[in-house]
Amino acid sequence: MQRKKISVLGSTGSIGKNTLSVLTQFKDEYEIYGLSCHTNIAALKRQAEEFSPALLAVTSAPQAEEMAVCLPAGAELFAGPAGLLELCHGADIVVLGVVGVAGLPVFEYCLKHGIPIAIATKEALVYGGRLARDLMDATGTPVLPLDSELSAIFQCLQGNRKQEVHEILLTASGGPFRSWEIEDIKRATLKSALAHPNWSMGAKISIDSATMANKGLEIMETRWMFDIDPSKITVVVHPESIVHSMVRYADGSVMAQLGPTDMRLPIAYALNYPRRRPNNARVLDIFQTGALHFEKPDYEKFPCLKLAYRAIEGGAPLQMVFNAANDVAVAMFRAGIIGFWDIHRTIDDAMGKFSGTVLNDFSDIYDTDARIRAYCLEKRGIRQEDIS
Repeated sequence: MQRKKISVLGSTGSIGKNTLSVLTQFKDEYEIYGLSCHTNIAALKRQAEEFSPALLAVTSAPQAEEMAVCLPAGAELFAGPAGLLELCHGADIVVLGVVGVAGLPVFEYCLKHGIPIAIATKEALVYGGRLARDLMDATGTPVLPLDSELSAIFQCLQGNRKQEVHEILLTASGGPFRSWEIEDIKRATLKSALAHPNWSMGAKISIDSATMANKGLEIMETRWMFDIDPSKITVVVHPESIVHSMVRYADGSVMAQLGPTDMRLPIAYALNYPRRRPNNARVLDIFQTGALHFEKPDYEKFPCLKLAYRAIEGGAPLQMVFNAANDVAVAMFRAGIIGFWDIHRTIDDAMGKFSGTVLNDFSDIYDTDARIRAYCLEKRGIRQEDIS
């Protein structure tokens, strides 16, 4: 059997590393064709030596020059954001795990060229919005979710009729501040924001979980991934992170997907879809799970979630403003320029400034994204290099 060529974009991040771990179990089906990183060339070099991909990409130009000096034998290197598209060309499937709007051109390229894509980059659907959904429908290119919550929804929808969906129950852990008093949350430090109680994730997504901005982005992502009315999407705080999401149907039945806090499980499901095969993910011991709890989110403690709903009501352009402003705010918080409670204030301000945004095509997205980010930085009197 001829193996499928797979490119893993963002291979040095959490999604990328877990994908490569899963792929070690399926060497008979997949040839690792391309790997990419932004700046972590040390990790990329180790991965290249282990998996021997034909193609490598480093999106940061200075690090690409460093990588060229120590390029493994037989590998071809591409530099800059355009290098990601080179890794898609010739691939049978692409895993999109890059952070931010940089993933949107890849998403658009794969859809237009009929390359199946397994996606963990929320921005592709948050930014793309209706444009992305229409392109998905027009091309019919397979798009498989990698995030645990969207994978759970995808699995719960299998064998059922979408028009019979009454409600999607999107679960959230509540992050590290779920049980904190609001005054303590306002004074939260970077260290405490990074201390997620259940998942081991990168700094950006850990902070997004602490503000619950991440869940707001997942509502937007769910809305476009499944083309479902956002009024049918309800956030449920579930601190154990065992139920990854649920779907309630018209007859009152609720279907849920349970599993351990191990990203290899949804990744393995996507790579083997529609089959379910043994993999190296941890197995849920239902007898050790204990009680499961479900709560309504506290919008006063987590104003980013309230802003996310406002963005959804405003349509895809305002969702983009939410995302871009949040990116800059989190970067400023990590750099010590603003406090934790200033993250939502930065988003709120940008949403007011860009409330009339209109997006006619994909090129509009990139221009507007740059303007939003520049505005958020200028408001604080800082430069991009201050948070890079």
